[in-house]
Amino acid sequence: MKTLVLGGGVVGVTTAYFLAQAGHEVTILEEKSGLGLEASAGNAGIIAPGHSFAWASPKAPVMLFRSLRGDETAIRVRPAPDPRLYLWGLRFLRECTAPRARRNTLVKLRLCQYSQRVLNDLVRTEGIEYNAIAKGALYLYRDHAELEAGVKKMALLAEHGQKQEILDANEVAKLDPVFEPVKAKIAGAIRDLGDSSGDSRLFTERLGALCRDRLGVNVRLSARVTALQSGGDHIEAVLTSDGERHAADNYVLALGVGSPIVARTAGVSLPIYPAKGYSSTFPLRRGGLAPTLPGVDEKWLVAWSRLGDQLRLTSTAEFAGYDWGWTPRDFNNILRFAREVFPDAVDYERGEYRACLRPMTPDGPPILGLGRHRNLFFNCGHGHMGWTMACGTARIVADLMNGRMPELDLQGLTSRR
Repeated sequence: MKTLVLGGGVVGVTTAYFLAQAGHEVTILEEKSGLGLEASAGNAGIIAPGHSFAWASPKAPVMLFRSLRGDETAIRVRPAPDPRLYLWGLRFLRECTAPRARRNTLVKLRLCQYSQRVLNDLVRTEGIEYNAIAKGALYLYRDHAELEAGVKKMALLAEHGQKQEILDANEVAKLDPVFEPVKAKIAGAIRDLGDSSGDSRLFTERLGALCRDRLGVNVRLSARVTALQSGGDHIEAVLTSDGERHAADNYVLALGVGSPIVARTAGVSLPIYPAKGYSSTFPLRRGGLAPTLPGVDEKWLVAWSRLGDQLRLTSTAEFAGYDWGWTPRDFNNILRFAREVFPDAVDYERGEYRACLRPMTPDGPPILGLGRHRNLFFNCGHGHMGWTMACGTARIVADLMNGRMPELDLQGLTSRR
């Protein structure tokens, strides 16, 4: 069975792995010069079932309105002459009710928990090293009222299997000494005991090498997929930017924000739109006090994790179309938080800055499985949770392609318009 996996990020490579394990003759087509170099290299590094909340919530419209006034907010929109943005935005606003937010959060949580189990099994089996830290994650609050509200919010996840503990500022500092000098600036944190962190680019690169060297997966780099050629109810081939035509028995669409663009060439409409996030990576300062646990500052929604001898920080979701550009102002939230809470952790003069685009669905969960074509499988729309969800969605898609019933209930995850 010949299968083409379109996309060489963490989602595409994990899918290739499970398909090759099942006996497929797999080829990965990746636009970049290496695997995992786009969104997989720019995420926060946190594997976070404990932060599975849907972005579409009753608070989101207020953030979007404030961003239109010019305020710095965690979720913001930059108006553009793109009708797809407004169509997507209307669907997003429709999901911003409390009942829908709860439902979408629980769909995401169920998938994230499953994916974490699959990742743990894969790592145990293959022995992949990716700077993993499995000590939980901290969700940090600045005042007691916010902490109390956070406890109530997190209770939904606790009711569905996430183990948590509530820490005051002294307990946070005892757990991670980086907070000792600044504990007067925080009220406390919720620690999700099951969350972890690791370098998804490194994981993708090493799993890709395993796929190529041991499982016989063919990796085609610098091969940008431009179109799908369809015939009736099936896909006949894909075209790449170099003019080549690639044919197979089955195809997996795992192109991140490129998925809806390529899908349209076969008459398929996917409700996915890019949300730009900002990522900065700093080398640890010799002798400095750096965090050992990953976490999220719930005031500024800045996430951080330690990736070997570096510290990664990310923030913001900006709806601005397919724009990878950035300005120094876009990192204000990150630097304000980092200099305040981790003043001695890193060399702030040697930061690497980038923007990456996350493929967001209006409701939050990704789109998996078959659509209108019997040999085109979707594995796309993971949003900001691609690293957390990748192994689970890869296993689900591989099971579907091999005629097996996935272990996870797929309600809320299959193709939807």
